[in-house]
Amino acid sequence: MSPQRVGTPEEDTVSAVARQSTPSITLRPRRVLRLAWIGSVLVVALFVAIAIVLRNTDTGVYFRFADQVSMVLLGLLIAAGLLLLARPRVRADAEGIEVRNILQTRRFGWGEIVGIAFPDGASWARLDLPDDEYLPVLAVQAVDRMYAVEGIRELRALRNAAHARLAAARQEAAPDEAVSDEAVTGKAVTDEAVTDEAVTDDGTSTEPDTRG
Repeated sequence: MSPQRVGTPEEDTVSAVARQSTPSITLRPRRVLRLAWIGSVLVVALFVAIAIVLRNTDTGVYFRFADQVSMVLLGLLIAAGLLLLARPRVRADAEGIEVRNILQTRRFGWGEIVGIAFPDGASWARLDLPDDEYLPVLAVQAVDRMYAVEGIRELRALRNAAHARLAAARQEAAPDEAVSDEAVTGKAVTDEAVTDEAVTDDGTSTEPDTRG
């Protein structure tokens, strides 16, 4: 099992509040999804028709029933390959974003996302990650035009809201930490002052000698 990411206390508080107020969104490629389903249905129908016609050829070649079944299975295999194009999906909520591409699914907290970009000329969006890395987002494609634009806007809005909540939580926690640091520093200064007062300039103690 992969280790789960553990957030800071303020992140946990922000996530609990955000889950109650922020809806989740799901994005899929529209045009590619339709083409994948239509294409897979047509491929299966074509190969089934070919399998039926194989029994009635005048070429002298004899096709057995097993050959017909193999032809249908081949059509199903090609259709399954086309349906892989329909797998991409994005799910995002107040806590983070889950990106499912054709063969891989990954989830990130919003704190791990540097930006959400759609470079000029690109076919799909991408998540910018730390260390100049990025992850393609195949669910948001340029061919979907305004649907893709609205999807990017919604994802950016969720990310910006999460970053704003986290920044506010950290600011609320900062004064308490500052007060604690000041208290510790003040006590240390007081202790040093008391020690300095107990010693004269010539290095002898000003405390009374209680020895016989």
